[in-house]
Amino acid sequence: MSEDPGSAALFQVERLRFHAALLSSILTVDAAGIATNADRASQASRGIALGVAQRLNYELNTERVAGQTAGNTFESACRDFVAATFLRLEHLRPGDWEIQQYRGRQRLAIAGFEQYAHLAALDKAARKDPELAAALGSDYTIAPDLVVLRLPEPDARINATQVLVDDSVGTRASLRRSYNPLPILHASLSCKWTLRSDRAQNARSEALNLIRNRKGGLPHIAVLTAEPLPSRLASIALGTGDVDCVYHFALHELQATVAALGYSDAADMLAVMVDGGRLKDISDLPLDLAV
Repeated sequence: MSEDPGSAALFQVERLRFHAALLSSILTVDAAGIATNADRASQASRGIALGVAQRLNYELNTERVAGQTAGNTFESACRDFVAATFLRLEHLRPGDWEIQQYRGRQRLAIAGFEQYAHLAALDKAARKDPELAAALGSDYTIAPDLVVLRLPEPDARINATQVLVDDSVGTRASLRRSYNPLPILHASLSCKWTLRSDRAQNARSEALNLIRNRKGGLPHIAVLTAEPLPSRLASIALGTGDVDCVYHFALHELQATVAALGYSDAADMLAVMVDGGRLKDISDLPLDLAV
């Protein structure tokens, strides 16, 4: 945190601001040297989490926040970072964008987007038919943490430079507001302060549900986490077909810490994930969203 923000790139400034927000709220270290994102039962987790916190210049704090509060705060910090960075890439990814955080986990919040609007009708039918409800299960109930959405465009903007569309062509295009009034889901971001086995599985299941239940284009699907253990990061990062990528809140500091502690197996695992494009730093996320 010692670098002068005035001389840094904007993404670096926002990365520092992101870490500062966490250090002033949920990322603390108690008198025993245990960071709030560490697993107290794991020596490796405690050591790595402390090393990352030291590289971020933590302050001693004996209070430990509740898990649910930590999760909500982490989501808010991630939302602020994405908004401060991705929205600055309009020259690369033009559009009318919004970054939203869902609190209270509305069960069918996803039905408010163009690709998933049909799920509302499906849910309504399932409520009336027990057999249908049993057959469907809960695969269509998706509650994202953060979403990046794009609002459909009016014809005036589409035709700003010349007449590209009229009432005879492109009449069912998702981007045209005259046809589709609903926002388009560009990205679903699952925020996990830590990754215990159940949280990793929840993120993977949600990603698969997004893939299976869509009509139209698939949104970006990513996991953001502050988990210190490479083995737990691997539980969600390795493999393909569901999550696009896992983004660590402080990957550079994590790599330096694992190397300094001499955890060769953990360092090798990190290298496999990073070199394979399965694990990236959170500063990579906005640029990946612009693809």
